[in-house]
Amino acid sequence: MKIAEVSVGQHLYWKFGNFQVHGQVLITSWVVLSIIILLSIFGNRNLNLKPRGLQNLTEYTTEFIRDLAKTQIGETDGIAWVPFLGTIFLFIFVSNWSGALFPWKIIELPNGELAAPTNDINTTVALALLTSFAYFFAGFKKNGLNYFKRYISPVAFLLPINVLEDFTKPLSLSFRLFGNILADELVVGVLVTLVPLIVPIPLMLLGLFTSGIQALVFSTLAGAYIGESIEHH
Repeated sequence: MKIAEVSVGQHLYWKFGNFQVHGQVLITSWVVLSIIILLSIFGNRNLNLKPRGLQNLTEYTTEFIRDLAKTQIGETDGIAWVPFLGTIFLFIFVSNWSGALFPWKIIELPNGELAAPTNDINTTVALALLTSFAYFFAGFKKNGLNYFKRYISPVAFLLPINVLEDFTKPLSLSFRLFGNILADELVVGVLVTLVPLIVPIPLMLLGLFTSGIQALVFSTLAGAYIGESIEHH
């Protein structure tokens, strides 16, 4: 018996067996992944000692993520986490920018509308849970059963607080990203409707900047959590 059913907005639902998923989120996620894959292929298919064009972009991005991983996790352990942090950063970055640059609204669907994948709470929660799994895995792999000593450090009565912290980390990651992207798209959408010419342009540029910052914040916190979990306590 259904006690309550809450639905916010309209969505295009696809059924896979007994599961329902938001079709519009999958569509935009596939578009984002396709962009990342194509940039990676065309940027690295003809590598030169003197990088140019897209190779410059891919090498700069790789170096940026490598430096981020070394800073947050450590010189030795950080290299192993470059693929994970790079994937998280690129997916969020391209997703956020797609919401600001792509005219998703002109594509009509039977239900719902297209928007940035990070505009949907399901996407941001999934990314946050992946991050949680990553730092649990990193800590247990590095320290074994000694990893659980962190919950009673520096004193045992902090156990409930340390356990609660592991629940609040994915919550803060997911809602921060979701709230910022949703608010940005709503503000720009309202202004475009009310004042369709010059006024929304500065806000759209600001939205591009904040979208990049959100990707950086998420990946930086993910690296910091992983680095914290592999420390010896």
